[in-house]
Order: sequence, then C-alpha cells, then structure tokens
Amino acid sequence: MTALPAGESAAGVVSAVGVGKRYGPTVALHDVSLTVHPGESHALVGRNGAGKSTLVSILTGLSATDTGHVEFGGEPAPPLSKQDDWKARVACVYQHAMVVPQLTVAENLFLNRQAGGGFSIGWKSLRRKARDLLDSWDVHVGVDTPAGELSVEDRQFVEIARALSYGARFIVLDEPTAQLDSQAIERLFDRMRQMQAGGVTFLFISHHLHEVYEVCQAVTVLRDAKHVLTAPVSEVGKARLVDAMTGEPGGLSVRDAASRESLDADAAEILSVDGLSGDGFRDVSFRLRRGEVVGLAGSNASGKHQVAETVYGLRTPSAGRIRIDGSPLRPGDIPAALRAGIGCVPRDRHHEGLVLEHSIADNTTMSILDKLGRGGIASPSTRHAKATQALKDYDIVAAGAEQPVSDLSGGNQQKVVLARALLSDPRVVVLINPTAGVDVKSKEALLAVVDRVRAEGKAVLIVSDELDDLRLSDRVLVLRAGAVVAEHQAGWSDGDLVADIEGVELS
Repeated sequence: MTALPAGESAAGVVSAVGVGKRYGPTVALHDVSLTVHPGESHALVGRNGAGKSTLVSILTGLSATDTGHVEFGGEPAPPLSKQDDWKARVACVYQHAMVVPQLTVAENLFLNRQAGGGFSIGWKSLRRKARDLLDSWDVHVGVDTPAGELSVEDRQFVEIARALSYGARFIVLDEPTAQLDSQAIERLFDRMRQMQAGGVTFLFISHHLHEVYEVCQAVTVLRDAKHVLTAPVSEVGKARLVDAMTGEPGGLSVRDAASRESLDADAAEILSVDGLSGDGFRDVSFRLRRGEVVGLAGSNASGKHQVAETVYGLRTPSAGRIRIDGSPLRPGDIPAALRAGIGCVPRDRHHEGLVLEHSIADNTTMSILDKLGRGGIASPSTRHAKATQALKDYDIVAAGAEQPVSDLSGGNQQKVVLARALLSDPRVVVLINPTAGVDVKSKEALLAVVDRVRAEGKAVLIVSDELDDLRLSDRVLVLRAGAVVAEHQAGWSDGDLVADIEGVELS
C-alpha cells in the first residue's frame, strides 16, 4: 500500500474486514476487505453490480453486515442506531445532489442543527458559522444563495463542507465527476489535493479510469461481489486494471470510424439543421446522412447538449429550422419528433429516460403503445413479448420483463433506455451521454449497438464528454461558447480534439 504520513496509525482511517452481505438469494458482497489510509485518495472501481454501492452503504452506516466488521482508526464502528456517531466519522457525496434546493446554503449546511439554545434560530449566527465553515475549506459560495441555484460543482463542495462540519475526515465521493465538465473536474481534483494536505481522506468511485490515475494513490477492484485487487495506483497499468474489473484480457474495444469503410457518397441526407439558435447556442448548422454518425463535442457550457435536446424536441429554438427527409419538424414537440422518426437517449436516465418504479416492459414500450394496440392500449402479453425480445437483443441482465427498472444496475438501466429509443425503428437516433455512469463492459456493449444501427442505415447524432463514445463518429463537430468552432474527420487525435474543446493552440 501507499506510505502513511508520519505518526499515523497503520490501522487506517477505515477498514472493512471480511465483510459479507446477502439480499435474499443474491450475494451482494462476499468476504471483502478494504483499508483506506490517512490522507490518501483511494479509488474503488468495478463493473456495475460488482458490490461497490453495497460496500459504501456498509462503510457509511446505512446497512449492517451479515459477516465481518468495520473499524474506524482501529476501533469498532458505532451501532447503526447512533447515526450522529457515524456522521462524525464518514460521509458520502453522491452523484445526485442531496441538498434541499429550496433552502439556502447556510440552512443546508446546518440542517436540523439550526437552533442554538431552546427552539429559536439565530439567523445571524447561523450565517456567520456557515461563512466561517466555507472559508475554512476555501469554498466560495454565498451563504444566502438557494442551494438549487448552485452549479453541480458548488453543490458538491457544500455537501463536502457539511460532512466536514460534523467532524468527519473521511469522505466517499460517488461518481463525483459524472455531471462536471473538464475544467470543473480539474477544480475538484485541486480541491481534493488541498483537503488531503489538510488531513481529509477520500474513497473515490468512478468509471473513468483515467481519473483514478490522476487523483488517487491506491486502488481497490471489486468483481462479482468479491475483492480482486488492492495496490498502489503507480503499480497497476490501465490494461491490468481493466482485466481485473472484467475478468477478461483486452480491455475496452471501441471501433474507430476511421477503421471502417467510408460512408457511401450517395447516402441520402436525412437530417438537416440550419441556423439553429436557442438557450446556450446560436446559428448551428449541420447535415446528417443515412448510415452516418456525427458527434458533438465541447464542455458542458458549450451548448452541445442543448443542440441535441432541441433536435429531439425537448427544447424550443429561438431561430432556425430542422428538417427530416426534407420535411420541416415542428419545434419543441417530442411527439412530433417521434412521429418523424427520431429516437433519443436523454442526458439523465433517472429523470428523463426512465420511470424507475415501473417494469422493464413498461419502460421499453411506452413510446410505441400506439403501434401495439388500438387507442394506445396494448395487452400485457404484447408488451411482455416486446420487452422479452429487448432483453435478448440488448443483453439486459434482469430476472425478466416485469422486473422494476429501479432494481437494475446503471449499465442495464441505460440499455433499457436505448432499447426503448430503438424499438420504434427510428431513422435518426440522438444519443446524449449514452455511456455515462456505466462500467467498461456495459459501455462496450452500448457502443456496439450504436455501430450496429449505423450499419443498418440509421443516422446517429451522438453527444458525449467521453472521447471513446465519439470514436464511432464519421465527423465530430466541436462547440465552444454556443457556436461550432471546428470539425474533425474520423481518425482525429485526442490532443487535437481536446485542444479545440478547450480553445488552446498546440505548439
């Protein structure tokens, strides 16, 4: 393991020793051990369903172990009933913010701790304490700002500061970069390093393996609910890390568009976008032909997501025109987009792509009910048959078509979203961050489906922060400050594309 700071105990900030957990017949963890040492950032990686979330719930006092135990600084963890004692030792900052958006930053920082003596709240004192706390950790947000108005980045820092205010110096970061652009990620990593120097320890969970090498000193791999590997990051190459996660050699296999036959020059144009302007972008124009994949790249503030959402009807443009096969598309109208032959995988599967409490059958068929029965009423057997076929076609790991989508791993949830988008046999497929929050093998499977539908003659518009996602593209358009600033043909280099995204010149 990595060397400990002088004077620190070898016991570690936290240790899970022989931890096991079952949910009915499902083994969620089997004899897993993990030690995180003081002042380090320790990565926890593995495929969806590997056991990471279960281990985090045990390390943060949300779940009890069936076997084994947890220690903090060599001492037994508190009973689950003593949640204040847990908060003084550990906190988790999740991908989806756990702040109350209607309350101010100060109110969120001291939620359920506002009152001083008695039942009254000293608002002046509360704001001062909040400001002192934020200043002590170099977090620059207004204490009277409603939390819902903060950026994703600032919400995360507020949550970290809240955890530190309880006395915890061990923070679990669960997919913290999933909704951040590259500049915000760098700021997060800089802040993590500063906090590490101040005595804070992190358990860092991410599917972006390059981040592990950038910010972590040690890494633990879980696979199939078991511990596979713990080692210093400096001693584990990326290929070995992927092999440990998947149990297979070879790592991620993504087909580069430059390696396949060029698009037929006579391929018909199917989507035309002319002078499109809207919230966060202006005067965007491009064409998309049958069997062609066009990527949109840029920072989260570039306008790329808004362009794609406007094409699908999630947003209404202020100017410009969209045509499908030469026919105008009614702006800001999702049903019209569906009828015109556009399918979409939206940016946020939890809030825009799925009804989590409903079954796989409900989710996969909801956009084609008008095709399955009169008046949009489809028989349960018809919906079940369609969903069962989707399970096979998209390799969705589930107990069956009636299983609630909320029970699935992130990768399998995303496959359900993709299955629904393609079940209507669209002519244009809009994919927005299609592999966000999924493991390396699920990513490979999702991108293979994209390559397959392209080969069938569908046109694909893919928007992503992941360079691997964009490698399928025949062309990549780069947006910056809401405008298209560059176009890269298949075979582009990472350096050239990133330079255009960031607006820098390579020497």
